[in-house]
Amino acid sequence: MGSIPDPGELTELTQPSFDEFQRQTSLMTSCTLLWKELSDHINSLEQNLMKQSETLKRKIEALDSETKASLDSLKKRELSIEDSVKIALSRVEFNTKAAMRTLGDDVEDNPDGEVDDGDGLLQHLKSTCLKMEAKEFWSFVIGKKKEIDLLREKIPAALSECIDPARFVMEAISEVFPVDKRGNEGGSDLAWACVLILESLIPVVVDPVIGKSRILVTPSMKEQAKEIAETWKKSLEERGGIENVKTPDVHTFLQHLVTFGIVKKEDLEFYRKLVVASAWRKQMPKLAVSLGLGDQMPDMIEELISKGQQLDAVHFTYEVGLVDKFPPVPLLKSFLRDAKKAASSILDDPNNSGRAAQLAARKEQSALRAVIKCIEEYKLEAEFPPENLKKRLEQLEKTKTEKRKPVVVPANKRTRVNNGGPMPPAKAGRLTNAYVSSFPAPPPFVRSPSHTQYPAPVPGYPSPPPMYGSRSPPTNPYAYSPEAAPPPLAGSYPGAPMNYPAYGGYGNGLAPAYQQAYYR
Repeated sequence: MGSIPDPGELTELTQPSFDEFQRQTSLMTSCTLLWKELSDHINSLEQNLMKQSETLKRKIEALDSETKASLDSLKKRELSIEDSVKIALSRVEFNTKAAMRTLGDDVEDNPDGEVDDGDGLLQHLKSTCLKMEAKEFWSFVIGKKKEIDLLREKIPAALSECIDPARFVMEAISEVFPVDKRGNEGGSDLAWACVLILESLIPVVVDPVIGKSRILVTPSMKEQAKEIAETWKKSLEERGGIENVKTPDVHTFLQHLVTFGIVKKEDLEFYRKLVVASAWRKQMPKLAVSLGLGDQMPDMIEELISKGQQLDAVHFTYEVGLVDKFPPVPLLKSFLRDAKKAASSILDDPNNSGRAAQLAARKEQSALRAVIKCIEEYKLEAEFPPENLKKRLEQLEKTKTEKRKPVVVPANKRTRVNNGGPMPPAKAGRLTNAYVSSFPAPPPFVRSPSHTQYPAPVPGYPSPPPMYGSRSPPTNPYAYSPEAAPPPLAGSYPGAPMNYPAYGGYGNGLAPAYQQAYYR
Protein backbone atom coordinates (compact mmCIF):
# COMPACT_ATOMS: atom_id res chain seq x y z
CA MET A 1 0.00 0.00 0.00
CA GLY A 2 1.48 3.15 -1.23
CA SER A 3 1.88 6.15 0.90
CA ILE A 4 -0.18 9.27 0.29
CA PRO A 5 1.98 12.28 -0.50
CA ASP A 6 2.01 15.01 2.03
CA PRO A 7 0.23 18.09 0.85
CA GLY A 8 2.82 20.26 2.29
CA GLU A 9 5.55 18.43 0.51
CA LEU A 10 6.97 20.17 -2.55
CA THR A 11 6.49 18.22 -5.76
CA GLU A 12 7.76 18.88 -9.27
CA LEU A 13 5.12 20.86 -11.37
CA THR A 14 4.60 20.35 -15.16
CA GLN A 15 5.90 23.29 -17.13
CA PRO A 16 3.01 24.89 -19.24
CA SER A 17 3.49 25.04 -23.06
CA PHE A 18 3.40 28.54 -24.68
CA ASP A 19 2.40 27.10 -28.05
CA GLU A 20 -0.62 25.48 -26.50
CA PHE A 21 -1.57 28.79 -24.97
CA GLN A 22 -1.38 30.54 -28.35
CA ARG A 23 -3.44 27.79 -29.92
CA GLN A 24 -6.14 28.17 -27.32
CA THR A 25 -6.11 31.95 -27.70
CA SER A 26 -6.42 31.75 -31.50
CA LEU A 27 -9.26 29.29 -31.15
CA MET A 28 -11.16 31.58 -28.82
CA THR A 29 -10.65 34.54 -31.16
CA SER A 30 -11.92 32.56 -34.15
CA CYS A 31 -14.97 31.41 -32.25
CA THR A 32 -15.75 34.97 -31.18
CA LEU A 33 -15.46 36.30 -34.74
CA LEU A 34 -17.51 33.46 -36.14
CA TRP A 35 -20.20 34.04 -33.53
CA LYS A 36 -20.33 37.74 -34.38
CA GLU A 37 -20.51 37.02 -38.13
CA LEU A 38 -23.32 34.53 -37.64
CA SER A 39 -25.19 36.95 -35.38
CA ASP A 40 -24.92 39.77 -37.96
CA HIS A 41 -26.05 37.46 -40.75
CA ILE A 42 -29.06 36.31 -38.77
CA ASN A 43 -29.98 39.91 -37.91
CA SER A 44 -29.69 40.90 -41.57
CA LEU A 45 -31.94 38.03 -42.61
CA GLU A 46 -34.48 39.03 -40.00
CA GLN A 47 -34.46 42.66 -41.20
CA ASN A 48 -34.84 41.61 -44.84
CA LEU A 49 -37.69 39.31 -43.95
CA MET A 50 -39.39 42.10 -42.04
CA LYS A 51 -38.96 44.54 -44.97
CA GLN A 52 -40.32 42.01 -47.45
CA SER A 53 -43.17 41.27 -45.14
CA GLU A 54 -44.01 44.97 -44.87
CA THR A 55 -43.78 45.34 -48.67
CA LEU A 56 -46.07 42.37 -49.22
CA LYS A 57 -48.45 43.72 -46.63
CA ARG A 58 -48.62 47.12 -48.37
CA LYS A 59 -49.12 45.46 -51.75
CA ILE A 60 -51.89 43.32 -50.38
CA GLU A 61 -53.54 46.37 -48.85
CA ALA A 62 -53.18 48.27 -52.15
CA LEU A 63 -54.63 45.35 -54.09
CA ASP A 64 -57.47 45.08 -51.62
CA SER A 65 -58.12 48.80 -51.96
CA GLU A 66 -58.01 48.66 -55.77
CA THR A 67 -60.21 45.60 -55.80
CA LYS A 68 -62.71 47.29 -53.51
CA ALA A 69 -62.63 50.46 -55.66
CA SER A 70 -63.09 48.39 -58.84
CA LEU A 71 -65.96 46.45 -57.31
CA ASP A 72 -67.57 49.67 -56.11
CA SER A 73 -67.13 51.19 -59.57
CA LEU A 74 -68.60 48.12 -61.25
CA LYS A 75 -71.47 48.12 -58.79
CA LYS A 76 -72.03 51.81 -59.41
CA ARG A 77 -71.89 51.29 -63.17
CA GLU A 78 -74.28 48.37 -62.87
CA LEU A 79 -76.71 50.34 -60.76
CA SER A 80 -76.35 53.39 -63.04
CA ILE A 81 -77.19 51.46 -66.20
CA GLU A 82 -80.89 51.51 -65.42
CA ASP A 83 -80.87 55.23 -64.64
CA SER A 84 -78.74 56.04 -67.69
CA VAL A 85 -81.00 54.00 -69.95
CA LYS A 86 -84.07 55.72 -68.53
CA ILE A 87 -82.52 59.12 -69.15
CA ALA A 88 -81.46 58.15 -72.68
CA LEU A 89 -84.90 56.73 -73.50
CA SER A 90 -86.68 59.77 -72.13
CA ARG A 91 -84.38 62.00 -74.18
CA VAL A 92 -85.05 59.97 -77.32
CA GLU A 93 -88.78 60.05 -76.69
CA PHE A 94 -88.71 63.79 -76.08
CA ASN A 95 -86.63 64.43 -79.20
CA THR A 96 -88.90 62.18 -81.27
CA LYS A 97 -91.99 64.10 -80.22
CA ALA A 98 -90.23 67.39 -80.85
CA ALA A 99 -89.19 66.21 -84.30
CA MET A 100 -92.73 65.13 -85.12
CA ARG A 101 -94.07 68.51 -84.00
CA THR A 102 -91.43 70.25 -86.11
CA LEU A 103 -92.34 68.19 -89.15
CA GLY A 104 -96.05 68.78 -88.56
CA ASP A 105 -95.74 72.52 -88.13
CA ASP A 106 -95.88 74.55 -91.30
CA VAL A 107 -92.83 76.66 -90.47
CA GLU A 108 -91.04 78.34 -93.32
CA ASP A 109 -87.34 77.83 -92.92
CA ASN A 110 -84.89 80.27 -94.39
CA PRO A 111 -83.42 78.40 -97.40
CA ASP A 112 -80.22 80.40 -97.27
CA GLY A 113 -79.65 79.67 -93.59
CA GLU A 114 -79.21 83.35 -92.84
CA VAL A 115 -79.35 84.06 -89.11
CA ASP A 116 -78.99 87.34 -87.32
CA ASP A 117 -77.53 86.24 -83.97
CA GLY A 118 -76.54 83.28 -81.84
CA ASP A 119 -80.15 82.44 -80.98
CA GLY A 120 -81.13 82.34 -84.62
CA LEU A 121 -78.11 80.18 -85.47
CA LEU A 122 -78.94 77.77 -82.64
CA GLN A 123 -82.56 77.59 -83.75
CA HIS A 124 -81.54 76.68 -87.27
CA LEU A 125 -79.08 74.04 -86.04
CA LYS A 126 -81.71 72.54 -83.73
CA SER A 127 -84.20 72.39 -86.58
CA THR A 128 -81.89 70.31 -88.75
CA CYS A 129 -80.96 68.08 -85.80
CA LEU A 130 -84.58 67.44 -84.81
CA LYS A 131 -85.41 66.45 -88.36
CA MET A 132 -82.19 64.37 -88.61
CA GLU A 133 -81.29 66.30 -91.78
CA ALA A 134 -77.56 65.57 -91.66
CA LYS A 135 -76.73 66.95 -95.10
CA GLU A 136 -78.51 70.23 -94.46
CA PHE A 137 -76.75 70.49 -91.10
CA TRP A 138 -73.38 69.91 -92.78
CA SER A 139 -74.03 72.51 -95.49
CA PHE A 140 -75.06 75.07 -92.91
CA VAL A 141 -71.97 74.49 -90.73
CA ILE A 142 -69.42 74.73 -93.56
CA GLY A 143 -71.07 77.95 -94.71
CA LYS A 144 -70.48 79.56 -91.30
CA LYS A 145 -66.73 79.15 -90.98
CA LYS A 146 -66.31 82.81 -90.06
CA GLU A 147 -68.50 82.19 -87.00
CA ILE A 148 -66.61 79.10 -85.83
CA ASP A 149 -66.47 80.22 -82.20
CA LEU A 150 -70.23 80.66 -82.13
CA LEU A 151 -70.68 77.27 -83.79
CA ARG A 152 -68.43 75.63 -81.19
CA GLU A 153 -70.67 77.04 -78.48
CA LYS A 154 -74.04 76.16 -80.05
CA ILE A 155 -73.52 72.80 -81.83
CA PRO A 156 -73.46 70.61 -78.66
CA ALA A 157 -76.84 71.99 -77.60
CA ALA A 158 -78.21 71.37 -81.09
CA LEU A 159 -76.84 67.80 -81.28
CA SER A 160 -78.54 66.97 -77.99
CA GLU A 161 -81.83 67.37 -79.88
CA CYS A 162 -81.00 64.45 -82.20
CA ILE A 163 -82.75 61.12 -81.77
CA ASP A 164 -79.43 59.36 -82.48
CA PRO A 165 -76.58 61.91 -82.27
CA ALA A 166 -73.81 59.42 -83.15
CA ARG A 167 -75.53 58.31 -86.36
CA PHE A 168 -76.35 61.91 -87.24
CA VAL A 169 -72.71 63.03 -86.91
CA MET A 170 -71.36 60.13 -88.97
CA GLU A 171 -73.84 60.90 -91.74
CA ALA A 172 -73.06 64.62 -91.60
CA ILE A 173 -69.29 64.24 -92.11
CA SER A 174 -69.53 61.27 -94.50
CA GLU A 175 -69.07 63.60 -97.48
CA VAL A 176 -65.39 64.09 -96.65
CA PHE A 177 -64.57 61.44 -94.00
CA PRO A 178 -63.23 58.78 -94.05
CA VAL A 179 -62.74 59.42 -97.77
CA ASP A 180 -63.38 62.69 -99.56
CA LYS A 181 -66.14 61.85 -102.03
CA ARG A 182 -65.75 65.14 -103.86
CA GLY A 183 -62.75 63.77 -105.76
CA ASN A 184 -60.31 66.09 -107.49
CA GLU A 185 -62.93 68.85 -107.55
CA GLY A 186 -63.16 68.87 -103.77
CA GLY A 187 -62.11 72.46 -103.38
CA SER A 188 -61.34 73.75 -99.90
CA ASP A 189 -60.30 71.57 -96.99
CA LEU A 190 -63.28 70.85 -94.72
CA ALA A 191 -61.49 68.86 -92.02
CA TRP A 192 -62.01 71.80 -89.62
CA ALA A 193 -65.76 71.20 -89.77
CA CYS A 194 -65.34 67.46 -89.13
CA VAL A 195 -63.19 68.10 -86.07
CA LEU A 196 -65.60 70.74 -84.78
CA ILE A 197 -68.61 68.43 -85.06
CA LEU A 198 -66.78 65.43 -83.56
CA GLU A 199 -65.60 67.53 -80.61
CA SER A 200 -69.14 68.86 -80.09
CA LEU A 201 -70.52 65.30 -79.94
CA ILE A 202 -68.49 64.31 -76.85
CA PRO A 203 -70.56 66.17 -74.21
CA VAL A 204 -73.72 64.80 -75.83
CA VAL A 205 -72.79 61.09 -75.66
CA VAL A 206 -71.10 60.96 -72.24
CA ASP A 207 -72.99 59.08 -69.54
CA PRO A 208 -75.11 61.59 -67.56
CA VAL A 209 -74.60 59.58 -64.33
CA ILE A 210 -70.93 58.52 -64.25
CA GLY A 211 -69.46 60.91 -66.83
CA LYS A 212 -66.77 60.34 -69.46
CA SER A 213 -65.86 56.85 -68.29
CA ARG A 214 -68.78 55.56 -70.34
CA ILE A 215 -69.84 56.70 -73.81
CA LEU A 216 -73.52 56.22 -74.64
CA VAL A 217 -73.10 54.97 -78.18
CA THR A 218 -75.05 51.93 -79.33
CA PRO A 219 -73.03 48.81 -80.23
CA SER A 220 -74.11 49.06 -83.87
CA MET A 221 -72.88 52.68 -84.10
CA LYS A 222 -69.61 51.77 -82.40
CA GLU A 223 -69.04 48.98 -84.93
CA GLN A 224 -69.79 51.40 -87.75
CA ALA A 225 -67.30 53.86 -86.26
CA LYS A 226 -64.67 51.09 -86.20
CA GLU A 227 -65.35 50.29 -89.86
CA ILE A 228 -64.91 53.97 -90.73
CA ALA A 229 -61.56 54.02 -88.91
CA GLU A 230 -60.36 50.94 -90.80
CA THR A 231 -61.46 52.49 -94.09
CA TRP A 232 -59.40 55.59 -93.34
CA LYS A 233 -56.35 53.48 -92.51
CA LYS A 234 -56.64 51.66 -95.84
CA SER A 235 -56.99 54.94 -97.72
CA LEU A 236 -53.87 56.17 -95.90
CA GLU A 237 -51.85 53.35 -97.40
CA GLU A 238 -53.18 54.19 -100.85
CA ARG A 239 -52.13 57.84 -100.40
CA GLY A 240 -48.52 56.97 -99.66
CA GLY A 241 -48.47 56.46 -95.91
CA ILE A 242 -48.07 58.74 -92.93
CA GLU A 243 -45.48 60.94 -94.64
CA ASN A 244 -47.93 62.06 -97.35
CA VAL A 245 -51.14 62.45 -95.38
CA LYS A 246 -52.46 65.92 -94.60
CA THR A 247 -52.42 67.03 -90.97
CA PRO A 248 -56.14 68.06 -90.95
CA ASP A 249 -57.04 64.51 -92.06
CA VAL A 250 -54.92 63.06 -89.26
CA HIS A 251 -56.62 65.34 -86.75
CA THR A 252 -60.06 64.22 -87.92
CA PHE A 253 -59.12 60.54 -87.68
CA LEU A 254 -57.69 60.81 -84.16
CA GLN A 255 -60.65 62.89 -82.96
CA HIS A 256 -62.97 60.24 -84.44
CA LEU A 257 -61.25 57.56 -82.34
CA VAL A 258 -61.48 59.59 -79.14
CA THR A 259 -65.08 60.70 -79.67
CA PHE A 260 -66.46 57.19 -80.22
CA GLY A 261 -64.12 55.50 -77.71
CA ILE A 262 -62.65 53.03 -80.20
CA VAL A 263 -58.93 53.39 -79.42
CA LYS A 264 -57.04 50.10 -79.88
CA LYS A 265 -54.07 49.28 -77.66
CA GLU A 266 -52.41 47.31 -80.44
CA ASP A 267 -52.41 50.46 -82.63
CA LEU A 268 -50.70 52.75 -80.11
CA GLU A 269 -47.46 52.81 -82.10
CA PHE A 270 -49.42 53.81 -85.21
CA TYR A 271 -51.14 56.61 -83.27
CA ARG A 272 -47.77 57.74 -81.94
CA LYS A 273 -46.36 58.16 -85.46
CA LEU A 274 -49.42 60.15 -86.54
CA VAL A 275 -49.17 62.46 -83.53
CA VAL A 276 -45.44 63.13 -84.00
CA ALA A 277 -45.91 63.79 -87.73
CA SER A 278 -48.62 66.37 -86.97
CA ALA A 279 -47.25 67.67 -83.66
CA TRP A 280 -47.53 71.33 -84.70
CA ARG A 281 -51.32 71.07 -84.51
CA LYS A 282 -52.54 72.83 -81.37
CA GLN A 283 -54.81 70.01 -80.16
CA MET A 284 -52.28 67.20 -80.64
CA PRO A 285 -50.94 67.11 -77.04
CA LYS A 286 -54.44 66.64 -75.61
CA LEU A 287 -55.31 64.06 -78.25
CA ALA A 288 -52.11 62.15 -77.48
CA VAL A 289 -53.12 61.85 -73.82
CA SER A 290 -56.68 60.83 -74.76
CA LEU A 291 -55.26 58.14 -77.05
CA GLY A 292 -53.35 56.59 -74.16
CA LEU A 293 -49.89 57.86 -75.15
CA GLY A 294 -49.15 59.53 -71.81
CA ASP A 295 -46.45 57.01 -70.89
CA GLN A 296 -44.69 57.56 -74.21
CA MET A 297 -44.64 61.35 -73.93
CA PRO A 298 -40.98 61.67 -72.78
CA ASP A 299 -39.76 59.73 -75.82
CA MET A 300 -42.04 61.72 -78.11
CA ILE A 301 -40.76 65.02 -76.72
CA GLU A 302 -37.14 63.95 -77.24
CA GLU A 303 -37.98 62.95 -80.80
CA LEU A 304 -39.52 66.36 -81.49
CA ILE A 305 -36.45 68.11 -80.08
CA SER A 306 -34.15 66.01 -82.26
CA LYS A 307 -36.20 67.02 -85.32
CA GLY A 308 -35.87 70.74 -84.53
CA GLN A 309 -39.48 71.10 -83.35
CA GLN A 310 -38.62 72.61 -79.99
CA LEU A 311 -41.70 74.83 -79.95
CA ASP A 312 -44.00 71.82 -80.36
CA ALA A 313 -42.04 70.01 -77.66
CA VAL A 314 -42.78 72.87 -75.23
CA HIS A 315 -46.54 72.46 -75.75
CA PHE A 316 -46.26 68.71 -75.11
CA THR A 317 -44.24 69.21 -71.92
CA TYR A 318 -46.85 71.52 -70.42
CA GLU A 319 -49.68 69.15 -71.35
CA VAL A 320 -48.20 66.21 -69.40
CA GLY A 321 -46.34 68.13 -66.67
CA LEU A 322 -42.75 67.41 -67.74
CA VAL A 323 -41.52 70.99 -67.45
CA ASP A 324 -38.87 70.06 -64.88
CA LYS A 325 -37.42 67.38 -67.15
CA PHE A 326 -37.61 69.53 -70.30
CA PRO A 327 -37.21 73.23 -69.30
CA PRO A 328 -39.05 75.42 -71.85
CA VAL A 329 -36.73 78.44 -71.99
CA PRO A 330 -33.66 76.59 -73.38
CA LEU A 331 -35.94 74.93 -75.94
CA LEU A 332 -37.34 78.29 -77.09
CA LYS A 333 -33.85 79.79 -77.39
CA SER A 334 -32.69 76.79 -79.38
CA PHE A 335 -35.71 77.20 -81.65
CA LEU A 336 -34.79 80.83 -82.32
CA ARG A 337 -31.17 79.90 -83.10
CA ASP A 338 -32.32 77.32 -85.62
CA ALA A 339 -34.65 79.86 -87.22
CA LYS A 340 -31.78 82.35 -87.63
CA LYS A 341 -29.61 79.66 -89.20
CA ALA A 342 -32.42 78.81 -91.62
CA ALA A 343 -32.79 82.50 -92.52
CA SER A 344 -29.04 82.75 -93.18
CA SER A 345 -29.16 79.69 -95.43
CA ILE A 346 -31.96 81.32 -97.43
CA LEU A 347 -29.82 84.42 -97.95
CA ASP A 348 -26.94 82.26 -99.17
CA ASP A 349 -29.10 80.24 -101.56
CA PRO A 350 -28.39 81.36 -105.16
CA ASN A 351 -31.78 80.04 -106.29
CA ASN A 352 -33.56 82.68 -104.19
CA SER A 353 -31.39 85.64 -105.12
CA GLY A 354 -34.38 87.80 -106.11
CA ARG A 355 -36.43 87.25 -102.95
CA ALA A 356 -33.84 85.96 -100.49
CA ALA A 357 -34.01 88.93 -98.13
CA GLN A 358 -37.79 88.87 -98.06
CA LEU A 359 -38.01 85.11 -97.44
CA ALA A 360 -35.34 85.22 -94.73
CA ALA A 361 -37.10 88.07 -92.93
CA ARG A 362 -40.38 86.19 -93.12
CA LYS A 363 -38.79 83.10 -91.61
CA GLU A 364 -37.35 85.02 -88.68
CA GLN A 365 -40.55 87.01 -88.14
CA SER A 366 -42.61 83.84 -87.96
CA ALA A 367 -40.26 82.31 -85.37
CA LEU A 368 -40.26 85.48 -83.25
CA ARG A 369 -44.06 85.72 -83.21
CA ALA A 370 -44.41 82.05 -82.24
CA VAL A 371 -41.91 82.34 -79.37
CA ILE A 372 -43.46 85.57 -78.05
CA LYS A 373 -46.90 83.96 -78.09
CA CYS A 374 -45.53 80.90 -76.26
CA ILE A 375 -43.91 83.08 -73.59
CA GLU A 376 -47.17 84.92 -73.00
CA GLU A 377 -49.24 81.72 -72.99
CA TYR A 378 -47.16 79.95 -70.33
CA LYS A 379 -46.21 83.07 -68.32
CA LEU A 380 -42.46 82.81 -68.92
CA GLU A 381 -41.74 86.55 -68.92
CA ALA A 382 -39.63 86.34 -65.75
CA GLU A 383 -37.36 83.61 -67.18
CA PHE A 384 -37.33 84.83 -70.78
CA PRO A 385 -38.16 88.57 -71.12
CA PRO A 386 -39.72 89.14 -74.56
CA GLU A 387 -38.75 92.82 -74.91
CA ASN A 388 -35.69 92.18 -77.09
CA LEU A 389 -37.68 89.79 -79.25
CA LYS A 390 -40.38 92.39 -79.78
CA LYS A 391 -37.79 95.02 -80.69
CA ARG A 392 -36.23 92.70 -83.25
CA LEU A 393 -39.68 91.95 -84.69
CA GLU A 394 -40.48 95.66 -84.98
CA GLN A 395 -37.12 96.23 -86.65
CA LEU A 396 -37.83 93.57 -89.29
CA GLU A 397 -41.33 94.91 -89.92
CA LYS A 398 -40.01 98.48 -90.20
CA THR A 399 -37.38 97.40 -92.71
CA LYS A 400 -40.04 95.67 -94.77
CA THR A 401 -42.25 98.79 -94.72
CA GLU A 402 -39.40 101.06 -95.78
CA LYS A 403 -38.61 98.83 -98.74
CA ARG A 404 -42.17 99.15 -99.92
CA LYS A 405 -42.35 102.92 -99.45
CA PRO A 406 -41.97 104.73 -102.84
CA VAL A 407 -39.44 107.52 -103.25
CA VAL A 408 -41.02 110.91 -104.03
CA VAL A 409 -39.32 112.68 -106.97
CA PRO A 410 -40.38 115.97 -108.60
CA ALA A 411 -42.46 115.36 -111.69
CA ASN A 412 -40.34 117.65 -113.92
CA LYS A 413 -36.97 116.02 -113.15
CA ARG A 414 -35.56 114.25 -116.21
CA THR A 415 -32.58 111.98 -116.72
CA ARG A 416 -31.41 110.40 -119.95
CA VAL A 417 -31.11 106.61 -119.98
CA ASN A 418 -29.95 106.10 -123.57
CA ASN A 419 -28.49 107.94 -126.55
CA GLY A 420 -31.61 109.97 -127.18
CA GLY A 421 -33.55 107.29 -129.03
CA PRO A 422 -37.35 107.39 -128.93
CA MET A 423 -38.88 105.86 -125.80
CA PRO A 424 -42.51 105.47 -124.66
CA PRO A 425 -44.04 108.06 -122.34
CA ALA A 426 -43.31 107.59 -118.68
CA LYS A 427 -45.94 105.88 -116.52
CA ALA A 428 -46.44 106.72 -112.86
CA GLY A 429 -45.22 104.12 -110.44
CA ARG A 430 -41.97 102.93 -112.17
CA LEU A 431 -38.28 103.60 -111.66
CA THR A 432 -37.52 106.93 -110.01
CA ASN A 433 -33.98 107.31 -111.30
CA ALA A 434 -34.89 107.47 -115.00
CA TYR A 435 -37.07 109.77 -117.05
CA VAL A 436 -38.16 108.43 -120.44
CA SER A 437 -39.28 110.86 -123.13
CA SER A 438 -41.47 109.98 -126.10
CA PHE A 439 -39.62 112.44 -128.31
CA PRO A 440 -35.89 112.66 -129.10
CA ALA A 441 -34.89 115.88 -127.37
CA PRO A 442 -32.01 118.03 -128.72
CA PRO A 443 -28.83 117.77 -126.67
CA PRO A 444 -28.80 121.42 -125.49
CA PHE A 445 -32.07 120.84 -123.62
CA VAL A 446 -30.79 117.81 -121.74
CA ARG A 447 -29.52 118.98 -118.37
CA SER A 448 -28.00 117.01 -115.60
CA PRO A 449 -27.03 118.60 -112.31
CA SER A 450 -23.82 116.60 -112.13
CA HIS A 451 -22.59 116.52 -115.79
CA THR A 452 -21.40 119.07 -118.35
CA GLN A 453 -23.59 119.76 -121.39
CA TYR A 454 -22.30 118.40 -124.72
CA PRO A 455 -23.12 119.67 -128.19
CA ALA A 456 -23.71 116.09 -129.37
CA PRO A 457 -25.54 113.19 -127.78
CA VAL A 458 -23.43 111.80 -125.01
CA PRO A 459 -22.59 108.12 -124.84
CA GLY A 460 -25.11 106.08 -122.90
CA TYR A 461 -24.62 105.79 -119.17
CA PRO A 462 -24.57 102.35 -117.60
CA SER A 463 -28.16 101.16 -117.78
CA PRO A 464 -30.27 100.57 -114.70
CA PRO A 465 -31.98 97.19 -114.27
CA PRO A 466 -33.86 96.36 -117.49
CA MET A 467 -37.31 97.89 -117.60
CA TYR A 468 -38.68 95.71 -120.38
CA GLY A 469 -37.25 92.31 -119.47
CA SER A 470 -35.82 90.83 -122.66
CA ARG A 471 -37.77 93.17 -124.96
CA SER A 472 -36.38 96.22 -126.72
CA PRO A 473 -38.06 99.62 -126.46
CA PRO A 474 -40.67 100.23 -129.15
CA THR A 475 -39.45 102.24 -132.13
CA ASN A 476 -42.83 103.92 -132.67
CA PRO A 477 -43.45 106.29 -129.75
CA TYR A 478 -47.13 106.65 -130.59
CA ALA A 479 -47.78 102.91 -130.60
CA TYR A 480 -47.21 102.66 -126.85
CA SER A 481 -50.25 102.74 -124.58
CA PRO A 482 -49.84 102.73 -120.80
CA GLU A 483 -53.22 101.07 -120.43
CA ALA A 484 -52.69 98.35 -123.01
CA ALA A 485 -49.13 97.40 -122.16
CA PRO A 486 -48.92 94.13 -120.24
CA PRO A 487 -47.16 94.36 -116.88
CA PRO A 488 -43.60 92.99 -116.92
CA LEU A 489 -42.86 89.75 -115.08
CA ALA A 490 -41.96 90.12 -111.44
CA GLY A 491 -39.06 87.77 -111.89
CA SER A 492 -37.32 90.16 -114.28
CA TYR A 493 -36.74 92.74 -111.53
CA PRO A 494 -33.81 91.64 -109.37
CA GLY A 495 -34.10 94.60 -107.03
CA ALA A 496 -36.94 96.18 -105.10
CA PRO A 497 -39.50 97.94 -107.34
CA MET A 498 -39.30 101.71 -107.68
CA ASN A 499 -41.66 104.30 -109.13
CA TYR A 500 -41.51 106.51 -112.19
CA PRO A 501 -42.70 110.05 -111.69
CA ALA A 502 -45.78 111.21 -113.50
CA TYR A 503 -44.94 112.80 -116.87
CA GLY A 504 -46.78 115.98 -117.52
CA GLY A 505 -50.30 115.29 -118.72
CA TYR A 506 -49.56 111.66 -119.57
CA GLY A 507 -49.16 110.47 -115.98
CA ASN A 508 -52.23 108.72 -114.59
CA GLY A 509 -50.93 108.33 -111.00
CA LEU A 510 -51.72 104.58 -110.85
CA ALA A 511 -49.39 102.09 -109.16
CA PRO A 512 -47.93 99.42 -111.44
CA ALA A 513 -49.62 96.05 -111.54
CA TYR A 514 -46.48 94.13 -110.60
CA GLN A 515 -45.86 96.00 -107.36
CA GLN A 516 -48.41 94.10 -105.27
CA ALA A 517 -47.50 90.74 -106.74
CA TYR A 518 -43.86 91.26 -105.93
CA TYR A 519 -44.49 91.27 -102.18
CA ARG A 520 -46.90 88.37 -102.02
